[in-house]
Amino acid sequence: MTDPHDIDPRQARELGMDRPISRREFFDGMAVTAGIAALGALAGCSPRITGDAPGFIGTKHLEIPPEVAFPPALTGLQGNTADALSVPHALRDGRFWSHAGAPEPTGEHYDLVVVGAGISGISAAHRWLEFAPDARILILDNHDEVGGHARRTEFSPRGRGETLIGYGGSQSIDGPSVWTPEGKDLLGKLGVRVQKFESCFDQRLYTSLGMHDSVFCDSETFTAEKLVVLTPGKTAPRWIAELPVAEQAKKDLRMLYGNPPDWFPGLSDERKKERLARLTYADFLKDVCKVHPDVLKFVQTMPNDEWGYGSDVFGAIDAWAATDEYSYPGFQGLKLDDSRPSEYNSPSVIKKWYANDSYIYHFPEGNQAIVRMMVGRMVPGFATATGMNDITTAKFDYGRLDLPGNKVRIRLSSPVVSAANDGDPGTATTATVGYFDGENVRTVQAANVIMACWNMVIPYLVGELPTEQKEALHKAVKVPLLYAMVQLRDWEAWKRLGINHTRFTGAYWCVAELDYPVSIGHYRCPRTPGQPINVHMICAPATPGMSPANGSITARYQLLKTPYSYMEYSIRDQLTRLLGAGGFDARRDIEAITVNRWGHGYAPEYATPWDLDFYPRGPFPATLARRRSGRIAIANSDSVPAAYADAAITAAYRAVEELRK
Repeated sequence: MTDPHDIDPRQARELGMDRPISRREFFDGMAVTAGIAALGALAGCSPRITGDAPGFIGTKHLEIPPEVAFPPALTGLQGNTADALSVPHALRDGRFWSHAGAPEPTGEHYDLVVVGAGISGISAAHRWLEFAPDARILILDNHDEVGGHARRTEFSPRGRGETLIGYGGSQSIDGPSVWTPEGKDLLGKLGVRVQKFESCFDQRLYTSLGMHDSVFCDSETFTAEKLVVLTPGKTAPRWIAELPVAEQAKKDLRMLYGNPPDWFPGLSDERKKERLARLTYADFLKDVCKVHPDVLKFVQTMPNDEWGYGSDVFGAIDAWAATDEYSYPGFQGLKLDDSRPSEYNSPSVIKKWYANDSYIYHFPEGNQAIVRMMVGRMVPGFATATGMNDITTAKFDYGRLDLPGNKVRIRLSSPVVSAANDGDPGTATTATVGYFDGENVRTVQAANVIMACWNMVIPYLVGELPTEQKEALHKAVKVPLLYAMVQLRDWEAWKRLGINHTRFTGAYWCVAELDYPVSIGHYRCPRTPGQPINVHMICAPATPGMSPANGSITARYQLLKTPYSYMEYSIRDQLTRLLGAGGFDARRDIEAITVNRWGHGYAPEYATPWDLDFYPRGPFPATLARRRSGRIAIANSDSVPAAYADAAITAAYRAVEELRK
């Protein structure tokens, strides 16, 4: 294919792309709404054509058709859609205000306005109410759903008597034993007892069925394709022998996994770690270990799903910290002291160094369960239940979110376009926030404002910030990701092949895995291969060979140009290549697809070798970036920075505390 997004029509038909399934065909670009054409285009408020629950989202000026007013049921392309991004992009490009006209006050006054309805924003509102239970709060967001990256997906497969639920972003309560005090505080107040997941998450289901981890060496990387199943007990020499790599690469891999030498003889432990801090993992293998190029190809996608970029970007010091039976070989001979982390390890690596938590603390809908528990407590009638056991199967009425009588109102599909103190920030007692309702800019007044949106957006919204603070905010370049949930008719092919998870070595999607087997409350996960199931797939499109920031920027532009049709095609193609030998038929077996595009995905974390000019000793850009300005405080995970739910919660608590001083 001359264009990477070109699709062969014959192959598309063979993969079932002509067969109707539950999906929404998405056309990127500016959408058109009724009213002023230019402003409608900026809003991106195009009608959607799937979904089945009653109600509406947003204000009366931005009503979404009733048949699509339940965001979890939307399929096709979701997340950072053109609808959600068109106004922020217009602000960035200087196009918005030439069309917007004069702001019109709504006459609304709030004790607190929160910009962003993600985990941080909702947590900020929830925390505020602890100190001021009668406070009037407005939460504004440019997306059509609460939760930000914590997004829920729902499917209604044939042959299953209940909805099949999945997650479209923030996955799990990762490392609860080392969660921040603020994160633990919120979980406690919501009644989330993480120990319960030890019985809800069936840790033996897949292994009891003879299903294990695997690596798929794909044709994008090697001359032949090969599925290598990492069966427990299979030694490294045995599975390395199955890889379609050069003989020298096999020899090098056996050395790396077996008995590598001390690559830095004569250096102290501290000096060895300093050397690693100046290398990426790929550089370590290429320049220090002198391995065959096929080794670099084999390890490239090892960090993709957790970090959003490959081994050519991932720091060697963090690779050493993450070494296990199958990942990041080559460090054993250095005999580094692992009783404590290196100061050069990334903050989240240091934080989780002494944690011993399994990756089981997971709601079926991911961390949106936490968001819905909070929203259900703050907005009367939104949820029929708000407890840990019942939130997954509760019913939700989005029409309740923005009722005039609510003390807390959530106004979705309402992108904020301005926030300013009313007067000098040093003496101001109120601030004014403007948002676009699809036709006009509306303004509300608040005694306090919390910016719980992306750091890089804030300079375009809060024009009064000092130049140096705006520059610091712009440095928080999020890492792009695609999260797909693919609903299958059954998982017999996975069972026949003996796999439940695979890492692709170079294809578009880097991970495909059967959904986590969690049953909680009245929700029951699929337990037998003949039942419908969700498959989670991850794409980490960051451009190889660049810094995390530059690679994310170039990948984001490319991602915005990638049509949904190509994403669907690549899903069908890769699952066919992976599972075809087990009898998988994409046309028959794929019943629904939802892709959440997170062009602005993971919060960027400080990492070597890229941030050695200030990390680990500081001063840190986030410290300056999150500085309060009058009645306006800054939350969000970028302000920490860390791409974890507890970081977002901690940022929310901090912002509330700053404004209450």
